[in-house]
Amino acid sequence: MSITPHAARPTTSTAPVLRGRIGRDPRSGHYPVPRRYRLHLSTACPQGLRIAVTHSLLGLDDICPVTFLSAVPDCPGGGHAALRPLYEASAHRYAGPALAPVLSDDWSGRIVSTHAPDIMRDLDRHFGDGRAPLYPCRAAPEIEAVERLCAQGVDEAAQNAGRAGADPVVRAAALDVLLDTLGALDRRLADGTPYVAGDQITAADVELWVSLVHLDTVHRVHLDASAVQRIADHPALWAYARRLAAHPAFGAHLDLDGIARRHHARCQGLEAAGAAVQILDWAAHAGGADRAECR
Repeated sequence: MSITPHAARPTTSTAPVLRGRIGRDPRSGHYPVPRRYRLHLSTACPQGLRIAVTHSLLGLDDICPVTFLSAVPDCPGGGHAALRPLYEASAHRYAGPALAPVLSDDWSGRIVSTHAPDIMRDLDRHFGDGRAPLYPCRAAPEIEAVERLCAQGVDEAAQNAGRAGADPVVRAAALDVLLDTLGALDRRLADGTPYVAGDQITAADVELWVSLVHLDTVHRVHLDASAVQRIADHPALWAYARRLAAHPAFGAHLDLDGIARRHHARCQGLEAAGAAVQILDWAAHAGGADRAECR
């Protein structure tokens, strides 16, 4: 059974500042060498959390070191002071914010990429052992469909459904998109498929799980109780999220305090009735609270 992306309105986003790739061709300058590259991540950020989970699933601690950043950026514009030298070395007269995530090259002291999907694919393709790839060719269409579903049907729809001051009709339409998306995913998992793209964990599971984490810990607090009850009424989907949270590669990176602090530092909206009770007890599996932050 395949998942068809919901026909949600595409999001518009600013293109990543730097988007190099790791490749086999030495002429690219970024050929794969163990311990040459370093990740700079905040797991309070959805993209940082996705990369951290990917890194752990691939078992890359000894191949690609990780520097964990503070949950709340310490510079104007959402940047991190620790990343400023990398940005300045990589882009002449760079004046924008030094944003995470970043994949850097320790040999040159420059940034390879700030684009999370490319980073995740390159880690899997060039540093995974190949026995259980997170981007198997057979599942490529499914993974891409789930990526679009998460971006448009979950993340964007949940944001719009809880947007303060928005037209109630617009908010209701966004909630319908969100519920339609969750319903499709719930039916997929209710069929007995253990993971969203088949019988093994793939990047699709990383994408979806992180979207569900932020749906419950961030977006939920701006929705009314009725909307939250309808969101929670997808038993197969939330059982799947709970099961993945118990997996050490997923739950160990949950920094619930960091997610809350990052949200409160950025959010201008008001809490609604949905803020009262979380759908899942994420704290039962969270491991990020004990991680020392690099400041």
